[in-house]
Amino acid sequence: MTDTDATPEADAAGGASVPVPADGMAVSAAAGPAAAPAAAPEPSGVPTMFDVARRAGVSHQTVSRVLNDLTGVAASTRVRVEQAIADLSYTPSPAARAMAKRRSGSIGLIQAGRPDYGPSNAALGFNEAAHEAGYTVTQASMRSLDAEVLRQAVHRLALQRVEAIVLISGEREGVGVLTGIDAGVPLVVVASEATPGLHRVSMDQYAGARLATEHLIGLGHRVIRHVTGPVDSMDAAERRRGWMDAVRAHGLEVHPPIVGDWLAASGDAAGRSILAEDVATAVFVANDQMSLGLLHACFEAGVRVPDDLSVIGFDDIPEAAFFTPALTTVRQDFEALGRDIMATVVDVLRDEPDAPDRTARVPELVVRASTAAPTR
Repeated sequence: MTDTDATPEADAAGGASVPVPADGMAVSAAAGPAAAPAAAPEPSGVPTMFDVARRAGVSHQTVSRVLNDLTGVAASTRVRVEQAIADLSYTPSPAARAMAKRRSGSIGLIQAGRPDYGPSNAALGFNEAAHEAGYTVTQASMRSLDAEVLRQAVHRLALQRVEAIVLISGEREGVGVLTGIDAGVPLVVVASEATPGLHRVSMDQYAGARLATEHLIGLGHRVIRHVTGPVDSMDAAERRRGWMDAVRAHGLEVHPPIVGDWLAASGDAAGRSILAEDVATAVFVANDQMSLGLLHACFEAGVRVPDDLSVIGFDDIPEAAFFTPALTTVRQDFEALGRDIMATVVDVLRDEPDAPDRTARVPELVVRASTAAPTR
């Protein structure tokens, strides 16, 4: 998720943020009460609850119920879990077992990365849904992802007896950190790529990118460049893949994408490079902020959009309709994404066997004035 800056480290439901000088992380409390884990290789280090769940083919919650001798687990399932525990020589943390026996009515939320429009609005939707479900949200925020700070955040939230922890961060590193943590509670991540051992929620970035690229191809464009997001971004990778597959599907040449950083300045730099080549008739830009920079580069060079070059963005930030020209883009419903996150948390906590897949919500193409048929 990307886009413009929102208010940094804001409590999405009105709670007060409290700075933590030791690691630069802010923690706030906001008012607000899945699917079976995927198969994975045998653990190479100390086994965790996630490893037991994967081996037994059940959720983390089911493993927790067996460990704490709670009701609601079928006899055959209990046998599978106990066998997995024995096979892996798993020893549960006493603290984790104690936490599992009591409800706190609280969910932990970690936001890692710049407070951009997308993540911030997904967090708002999540907080609102949590409040409606009767939960409070304890929130930790960090402006840039740091593995050790992220581990500390998970540890602190676990000590506060949250019932689940949610991570909103588009970077692979953050998901990798959570994969190696046994927090004693379910972990839910917003991730557009597969996350073995974690519960995942996302919007279909690949499908959105194909919508954007197919729109340009449908207008008659044959040389379509792409300005992508950062290398470690899962969303950027999926959007790049969608663009590339759409171009190839129509037998068109795939030109090397230009890597940006989600900010307008990198879009401006990419635009200057594309205009200097004077080959492309259209550009698919991986977010609206970089699209703004590219439009600026066109204006400075006297290139008319869309007469000389069509430009399409991604996300549909509120300002996109007021760019000059108004930006054609792909709209993501971030509030709905936030609600999907909370719905997944509830499913996991209830150990719902038939929980729906919440990784396939498709963005919507919004056609405005920045795209048209090519004139050359």
